[in-house]
Amino acid sequence: MKKYLPIKAGLLALGLLAMNGCAKNKEVDPSITNIAVTNPDFQELEDAAIRGNVAVLLGNKNEDPASGGKFTVFAPTNAAFSRLGLNTAQDLGALQQSFLQSTLYYHVFSGTLAGSALTAGSTSGSALGVTRRIIRRADGTLYVNGSKILGTDVKAANGLIHPIDKVLLATGVDILNSALALQSSKVFVKPELTFLVEAVVYCNLQGALTGAPGSAPLTVFAPTDQAFKDLGVLLGVPLNQPSDIRKLPVATVTAVLLNHVVGGAQGGKFTPELPENTSVASAGGAPVVLGGFQSGVLTVKGASNTVPANMVIPDVQCTNGVVHVIDRVLLP
Repeated sequence: MKKYLPIKAGLLALGLLAMNGCAKNKEVDPSITNIAVTNPDFQELEDAAIRGNVAVLLGNKNEDPASGGKFTVFAPTNAAFSRLGLNTAQDLGALQQSFLQSTLYYHVFSGTLAGSALTAGSTSGSALGVTRRIIRRADGTLYVNGSKILGTDVKAANGLIHPIDKVLLATGVDILNSALALQSSKVFVKPELTFLVEAVVYCNLQGALTGAPGSAPLTVFAPTDQAFKDLGVLLGVPLNQPSDIRKLPVATVTAVLLNHVVGGAQGGKFTPELPENTSVASAGGAPVVLGGFQSGVLTVKGASNTVPANMVIPDVQCTNGVVHVIDRVLLP
């Protein structure tokens, strides 16, 4: 919490200014939006709130009668946005505005959710219709989904702020349709996971990633398009466009895809929940080796990989599991 002492100091300064400038104004706490505007640690959040058209909402009282007029916001810092390559207001243009808005809503709880209520295993709803889960690691650190909670209970006139170190990501749909959203530019302006979607269709594995109601959740490691292109170089089979996947035997591609899916006890896991420095069984039966938990991510390695894959976009919550986008194809 030491890092966020400037936030509280800033609130105190704003309060003193308010009292000196207008003695009749008894509300000295700024709104959630005001805090984002005045604190440099939340510059990118401010930019995102403006582009996502939620700044006005969080600058006012919550109109939901059950909320007590309050919001609670899990607020990503500048460093959190930077992990996604979003460092400036211009960078936010890489995201579709509708996806950015729904992502911001996913950080908001309607009502007061104090730090004391953030207990291990507890969940909270969101406007996206997907719940967030609180995780406590053995060292005592607290996470919401895969994002570390850096501090709690920063007070605003219209609610509370809990700073976090990663942007919370949720799609509101199953894993297959989440991949299709990326492939069809509904998330990033530039298409992504196009090779993965082509491979899933080629191997007729769509059903495995949609998940029937009540089915066990999955953990899926999803290689980027560049990861598949790099695989083509390794195999000596140029994979320059998604349809080139069909140059490979369907049985081979199927075995590779199943190596990226983990179910059972390790299904539906966010990064702070995944077991460190150990092997887990993939859906194809081959082991997948997880590295140590560092800076909120783990490396992951297939049995035939010489170099492990890194998580480039971890902890994407889907309705039937969690997806971690990785920079290398996992070979069984």
